Amino acid sequence: MNVLDIIKPENEVFCKTKLMTDTTLSYCPGCGHGTAHNLTMEVIDEMGIVEETIGVAPVGCSVLAYDFMNIDMTQAAHGRAPAVATAIARCWPNKYVFTHQGDGDLAAIGTAETIHACNRGENIVIIFVNNGIYGMTGGQMAPTTLEGMQSSTSPYGRDSKTMGMPIKMTELVANLPGVYYATRQAVHTHKHARKAKKAIKKAFENTRLKQGVSFIEIVSNCNSGWKMNPNEANKWMEEHMFSYFPLGDIKVNGKLK
Repeated sequence: MNVLDIIKPENEVFCKTKLMTDTTLSYCPGCGHGTAHNLTMEVIDEMGIVEETIGVAPVGCSVLAYDFMNIDMTQAAHGRAPAVATAIARCWPNKYVFTHQGDGDLAAIGTAETIHACNRGENIVIIFVNNGIYGMTGGQMAPTTLEGMQSSTSPYGRDSKTMGMPIKMTELVANLPGVYYATRQAVHTHKHARKAKKAIKKAFENTRLKQGVSFIEIVSNCNSGWKMNPNEANKWMEEHMFSYFPLGDIKVNGKLK
């Protein structure tokens, strides 16, 4: 059979969403940020809400998110994405507003903005990529760095006695009354990506119903920061990250699981 006989619309099994641009991603090979972008854009495309959606890019590895996602986007100062999203959602209450943030941006410098937006129940979606380290700035310890995990600022491993325990942001915000949906997912396999996409779709549906904050954590690797190749990083993530940051729903329809 000629290959041209196969390349037909009726035989298509996958098509890149038009909401992802052709700009080469700036992420390291194996990083979960790009997959999270793609899943978000697929949901927005399939829901037919592209003209009604506004994204907020953070500071960190995904600082250039607006180059990769072909939708209306704005840039926030470091950690301030939930505050910017709040302003947009209040000015345009019928828009779908989301942030895409890393753990350094959301759980360190942006802790206050995150907590208060969640407590107020702003009608936004927060997508939080947790790779346990500061990726863009050189692999420093983040609030989510695991106990004993080495980084450029904790070369002997995180010591909980002096550095505290890794913060579980999703469990923390799930206890706030303004959070309607809180879940932790991953994107490193097809199975996990499908579950993450389902969670993202539910979050945007919650926005449509004006239910308040939908908070989606995506546990990812950082092979460059962890000094591993992508396969090693995924295995390490499964063996270490998932035991401390277990996957699954934490709060659904306003009720803790």
